[in-house]
Amino acid sequence: MNERSVDDGFRSALSAADGHLDVLVNNGNEALASDWRTVTAADFTRHLGNATGYFLLSRMMRDHVVARGSAGSIILVGSMYGLVGSYPDAYAGIASASPVAYHVLKGGVVQMARHLAVYWAQDNVRVNCLSPGPFPPPERIPAVMVERLRTKAPMARMGHPDELKGPVVFLASDASSYVTGQNLVVDGGWTAW
Repeated sequence: MNERSVDDGFRSALSAADGHLDVLVNNGNEALASDWRTVTAADFTRHLGNATGYFLLSRMMRDHVVARGSAGSIILVGSMYGLVGSYPDAYAGIASASPVAYHVLKGGVVQMARHLAVYWAQDNVRVNCLSPGPFPPPERIPAVMVERLRTKAPMARMGHPDELKGPVVFLASDASSYVTGQNLVVDGGWTAW
């Protein structure tokens, strides 16, 4: 959400990697607690500003890779909620509805991956999106809500953080050298219904 912070973070990563970056896993989100009933116009617009950070970091990575005459992989982290609406009954009586601005943001991130992929393919920079499904942190989500969410997934369970490692490695590595502009959904079948 802060351009200077984005610049500083990228420079810090470059320094830590001795000036040689090949992969960017681009994930950031300033949370929004307001649902469609209570979100203000200013808060909605501010939340969409998260997309700016995704774009600025991606462009910095692309420029870095091109300047080095190398290849790169950019992985934008989206969400299943960038593809489908949420189930109101999963939230009823427990928490606010999933924020509409979050859904709009993550749908935009999926589209950003497609857009940048076609523009940067000739620069030898692949851009893909990884969209996790339900991976609720147990310490932050009431057990009754986790149970409600579990019933919405064909695999009848929530994802475990380790289950995102393989997809990230795939998109970051040469195993996906002919994959760009795609959205890899890791959701236990949630979006297959």
